[in-house]
Amino acid sequence: MVEPLWTPSHHHLHDSALARFQRHVARRHTVPAEGFDGLWRWSTSELESFWGEVWDWFDLPARPEGASVLEGEDMPGGYHWFPGVTLNYAGFVLAQGDPDDEAVIGTTEAGHRRALSRHELREQVLGFAATLRRLGVEEGDRVVGYLPNIPEAVVAFLGTAAIGATWSAVGQDYAPDAVVHRFAQLEPRVLVAADGYHWAGRRVDRLPGVAELAHGLPTLEHTIVVSHLGADAPTGAIAWADAVAVRDEQAPLEPMPVPFEHPLWVLYSSGTTGLPKGMVHGHGGILLEMLKLLSLHIDIGAGDRFFWYTSPSWVMWNIQASALAVGASIVCHDGSPVHPSPARLWEVVADERVTFLGISPGYLQACQNAAVRPREQCDLSHLRGMGSTGSPLAPHLHHWALDAVGPVPLWSVSGGTDVGSGFALGAPTVPIWPGEISVPALGVALDAWDDDGRPVRGIVGEMVITAPMPSMPLHFWNDPGLGRYRDAYFTVYPGVWRHGDWITITERGSVVIHGRSDSTLNRHGVRMGSADIYSAVETIPEVTEALVIGAEQQDASYWMPLFVVLQDGRVLDEDLVARIKSAIREKASPRHVPDEVRQIRAVPHTRTGKKLEVPVKRILQGLPIGKAANPDTIDDPSLLDDFAAIRRERYPT
Repeated sequence: MVEPLWTPSHHHLHDSALARFQRHVARRHTVPAEGFDGLWRWSTSELESFWGEVWDWFDLPARPEGASVLEGEDMPGGYHWFPGVTLNYAGFVLAQGDPDDEAVIGTTEAGHRRALSRHELREQVLGFAATLRRLGVEEGDRVVGYLPNIPEAVVAFLGTAAIGATWSAVGQDYAPDAVVHRFAQLEPRVLVAADGYHWAGRRVDRLPGVAELAHGLPTLEHTIVVSHLGADAPTGAIAWADAVAVRDEQAPLEPMPVPFEHPLWVLYSSGTTGLPKGMVHGHGGILLEMLKLLSLHIDIGAGDRFFWYTSPSWVMWNIQASALAVGASIVCHDGSPVHPSPARLWEVVADERVTFLGISPGYLQACQNAAVRPREQCDLSHLRGMGSTGSPLAPHLHHWALDAVGPVPLWSVSGGTDVGSGFALGAPTVPIWPGEISVPALGVALDAWDDDGRPVRGIVGEMVITAPMPSMPLHFWNDPGLGRYRDAYFTVYPGVWRHGDWITITERGSVVIHGRSDSTLNRHGVRMGSADIYSAVETIPEVTEALVIGAEQQDASYWMPLFVVLQDGRVLDEDLVARIKSAIREKASPRHVPDEVRQIRAVPHTRTGKKLEVPVKRILQGLPIGKAANPDTIDDPSLLDDFAAIRRERYPT
């Protein structure tokens, strides 16, 4: 039997926010006072009771007498959460914490630091909101941000939410054309942009890109420019310092209550094969989910410092900003995670006394490859927990973190932009097993189904969600009949959310992610997950990253190549190929061994870091690059040319 890597302490079992919440609801409902499984089953079978208790536990605004929690349960669109209730996400956030506490800390790869106290955050948010009002922005209008991960991005988001306008942001690593593809569909009135960002020792000027955006967004009326690199605001633009300095002493602005399902922000699908879909989430649903996720599952609150390395393009930025709602302070880092060395983020953890760190498996792998020993190189005495997401966390990285970082819980998380939250993650009262996600999230009716819609355990199945979550999209942008929304999640199992991941639910209730079901390896009728191969091959020191594809060929054969990226100076030889295949055979199975192993320059990713398995598969099957993927969404589009060349090599005519 696999032994857990981490087990809860007495504090976690009795004094964590989750333990206290469970004892509270056990006094009021038929719920066991201990043991996560019983609590989870109640939370998913009695949705109204559970979410009503979450509402009261976090002291959200009083609800009207007799108001229901959930009307209807048919997905999609056949339900409404907390009808008749009003609140404001930003208003709740700004009411938390001590005014003198640091709320938002900005750091850079070059070592620069600045911070806003809770009082300063509130003043700047309300100042920015007042500016938007003076510019004519009204409830429901869109304000968009082209920004790095800096404190001003948080201020702009909260200021937009405070007046009931809708926020959307993209990081400055995106080219202007890709940004226009996202923002133009929203018809925004105001753009907030920085003059540039830091990356790998460079100061990247983005003012020319800001001018391109202004030209490409015909509905834009005003541009507000943050002087992050020291440049002056261009002629005709509003300087950020002026935008947050506005005050109305006669009638000071306060966050405006809006309906529970009022649009808060628009996030985007990856858009690798077409125009990115805009996913609209509401004030109330996101606030409830964030409070549950960050307090009950991640166990942070007042006095904590939350640092997740992220970008405004990725849902983890929104989750990071939401940590303010539980009273924690947040650290926004601008720059490459590995500059000037892979130890840089650990240095930020030490300098800022971070209590919870969020990273990706890729960053952990880079640290292991570089022989970084965080616990020996940095003061991690304040660190109480870590999270990992973006791709499945391989068992060897779980073991490495325990050894190199220390005995703090490292919770793997699976969720998505789709719901702005997590489907499966950790819990402070549950052990952690290597390569596994400890539990399905409270309030998330997660299951694994076979092709016929029957639950399966101990074997691979489709991840499904069988009941509504408060943070599921209200709708997609410009999708009034919910047609695109329905096609995205509800066509395989009508009325049930199919997320597109292959998972196994183990006998202990933990979850193992095997990879995307639309890129599933299917050899001789047996389904396999790419994550199982990655976790095996990426234990080999010479391999920095891998990509495996299973592609049906024009001669009806099935081709399963493994592409590897090697350390600088290394060349793929017969010995290394043999070691790679041996590792896969031993750590996965003989069936997982690829047909061939090929060296490539790099693995192409979306700009949020996900490997492009499906577009590469389609290119290898003969689909033209322009139809297989949208170059604007890819970190290095030229890499796709390499796979097109491999296709021509296999089928010259």
